[in-house]
Amino acid sequence: MKLGIVGLPNVGKSTIFNALTAAGVDSANYPFCTIEPNVGVVAVPDERLDVLAKIYNPKKVTPAIMEFVDIAGLVKGAGKGEGLGNKFLSHIRETDAIAHVVRCFDDPNVVHVDGSVDPKRDVETINLELIFSDLEILDRKIDKCGKMMKSGEKKYKIEMAFYTRLKEWLERGKPARSFQYEEQDLEYTKDLFLLTSKPVIYVANISEDEIVEDTDNHYVRSLREIAEQEGAEIITFCASIEQELSGLTGEEKTEFLNELGIHESGLSKLIKAGYKLLGLISFLTAGEPEVRAWTIQNGTKAPQAAGKIHSDFERGFIRAEIVPYDVFVECGSWAHAREKGMMRSEGKEYVVKDGDVVLFRFNV
Repeated sequence: MKLGIVGLPNVGKSTIFNALTAAGVDSANYPFCTIEPNVGVVAVPDERLDVLAKIYNPKKVTPAIMEFVDIAGLVKGAGKGEGLGNKFLSHIRETDAIAHVVRCFDDPNVVHVDGSVDPKRDVETINLELIFSDLEILDRKIDKCGKMMKSGEKKYKIEMAFYTRLKEWLERGKPARSFQYEEQDLEYTKDLFLLTSKPVIYVANISEDEIVEDTDNHYVRSLREIAEQEGAEIITFCASIEQELSGLTGEEKTEFLNELGIHESGLSKLIKAGYKLLGLISFLTAGEPEVRAWTIQNGTKAPQAAGKIHSDFERGFIRAEIVPYDVFVECGSWAHAREKGMMRSEGKEYVVKDGDVVLFRFNV
């Protein structure tokens, strides 16, 4: 999964990216610090892998991964080339979902591109620029479809009606993801690649004091209202704390979080929100050579899950031997799970569940 970190200049995107990936990219108190997008691959925290690793003591432990892209700050008029303009927008188009960072703290030492902190205004600025970009795409589609309608074929009339309805929706300042699509519309959305159709997580960047006290300030409450209206996820995230965590070992991180009275890191919250947003789950494979988590779409059947490991597994799929994670830990090994009758043999129609420990049988 590729998650694009977006927001106005100087709201903490690069600081958050540094904290997530420990990549050490430039982060400074001035707009457009980021020009080219920085890309970082982050391991998905999964305590189940640690438990399975204690059982097998494998040569290798491989977590699932998530890719973060730190995209340059956007300003008013980006759709017309202001700031980094269309270059910025093209970077967003390549991502699966958007993490929209919004500044929700006051600090006179950190400048704001618009002179003051206002989450509602900041969100509207970003959303409107994405909408303007989408409207340009729709205008081109409408122009092309208008020419094709001269052939008299009914399908172009239906297509034009869809584009027109969607354009009217966007012109009301509404994102494409909240548009009510009819079944016949889906055929025409495949090659649109609209920016506002991408799912969004709002990331409220707050101060250390507020995250420790676990309280929402009026900026966060304002952002939460926006998220609720859109049906979007929102998480609170303190970039400065996460940056400190990024330089610590596993035990040190746990100790630091406990001292602050925080149960979960911002990274963990963001990844979980990302998984939920895109309907992703992880199944597990376990043995002495390797313990590993594999990311699949929720609803994936066993042969396609097997194909995540290797195309031969899917092509020659025979069956999947399944033990739910909790049961596997209780049994302690594949052999004991089999002896106790806790291992199931599933065929091609089985839908893999989150946390399934799986052994695929195949023949090519």
